[in-house]
Amino acid sequence: MDGTSQSPPGRHRRGSRRTNRGVSSRQRLQTSAGSQVLTGHTLLTMTLHYRGFAKLSIASALLAASASVAAQVSLATVVDLAQRNSSAVKIAQADVAKADAVYSESKDVIIPSLSVSTGVPVFPEVGFTGQPPSIWSASMQSLVFSIPQKHYIDAARSGLRAATSRLKDAREQAALDASSAYVELDAVNRELEAAHQQETMAARLVEIEQQRAEAGVDPLSEMLQARLVAANVKLARLHLESRAAQLSKQLASLTGLPLGSIAPDHASIPEIPEVHAEDKPRTLPGIDAARLIARSRLDQARGDQETNYFPQLGFALQYYRNTTILNSVNQFFAKPLPANNFASGISIQIPLFDMGHRAKGRESAADALRAQVEAEQAQRQNDLAISDLTTSLRELDAQAEVAALKQQIAAEQVRTVETQLENGSGAGSASGAAAQLSPRAEQLAKIDERQKFTDSEEASLGLARARLGLLRALGHMQDWLNELHTK
Repeated sequence: MDGTSQSPPGRHRRGSRRTNRGVSSRQRLQTSAGSQVLTGHTLLTMTLHYRGFAKLSIASALLAASASVAAQVSLATVVDLAQRNSSAVKIAQADVAKADAVYSESKDVIIPSLSVSTGVPVFPEVGFTGQPPSIWSASMQSLVFSIPQKHYIDAARSGLRAATSRLKDAREQAALDASSAYVELDAVNRELEAAHQQETMAARLVEIEQQRAEAGVDPLSEMLQARLVAANVKLARLHLESRAAQLSKQLASLTGLPLGSIAPDHASIPEIPEVHAEDKPRTLPGIDAARLIARSRLDQARGDQETNYFPQLGFALQYYRNTTILNSVNQFFAKPLPANNFASGISIQIPLFDMGHRAKGRESAADALRAQVEAEQAQRQNDLAISDLTTSLRELDAQAEVAALKQQIAAEQVRTVETQLENGSGAGSASGAAAQLSPRAEQLAKIDERQKFTDSEEASLGLARARLGLLRALGHMQDWLNELHTK
């Protein structure tokens, strides 16, 4: 842009009026669609400012670009973030805190509780209210002996252990969900890379068939067949991209990281150990929690039932500081009431007839029976899951082996086709030479090899997920997590 060109007259007059208002020492910069008015000093200043702004803009753009690019995050980091961000884990932590408070509450009933109250008179008392007026009082009380309370303490202790087991179970489930999504995204990314290679090969195949069809070497149906191959490859690629996007959203939701910021690091995935149903299963945290809940309900029921038969002993202590302010209570007694009053004693509560507590005992017994049945049902369901996973694991292992062999065969066929093309082009029509293959055969062989690679990845992914599920069902998930953090 020429710095000496003039602005339009109307705009120049408006610029002059603005200059006359307060900036008379120098000319202002005026810009329009095609003109500027600059002084030499202003031009230099604006040039320096522009360069600084340009550097800042470039730096900001690079920073934004680097922030938007997904960084490789290890599986151990993803699992840790998922366990911290999991709603189920947070709920289980709250349950542990609540169960701990309930356990403390059940034990602390034997610790004397102290309370102090005060009553300052406001208006003069008229007559005798039935109780000597006190300016302040203190009371202390505690439970001394109770057989049912021991069962309540045992129930609270089992409840705390059950909450701790549920927390461990929630952490393992969060780790399983994050690991499954991470491993699948890693496999899908490799399949997506193979799909892009297939698209390049399919485009080359369409180009070859179009040239051969135009030359009259191949019929039009061969070109249409090549286009169909390219369309199928594109469809598979779109499907993989949708899976990758969905898995990225799932990982972002599990970990709390921004969407698209996680790129799997294949080297951070340890080998999933081969476990079998014959291996001695460990007690799952979820099943252990169900059993502990059943035990807690049973202790609660015992306590509620024994409340109807065993007495309770309590200790009480009271102190009153009487006052004669705004009252004439002493005129009702032969002698003035003392200012300090103290009393203590042991209270004995003997149950004789309480239908409410008996109904409460029956209610607690029904809850205990239900909890016991639920624990047994959870164990049976886990046994069935182990059986199903073991059966499917054998099939998936065989499928993965078959898919891997097919991929190796396809790779060998690609090398064979490439060798035949090379030898055929060199032999020409010599006697005994193998028939020369067309470039179409090479592209089809490469596309088929990439497809077999994708099938092998899918089979390996199914096998990995089944092994993770069996690890979880057999109670060996924590061992794999420990190996994960040491990798």
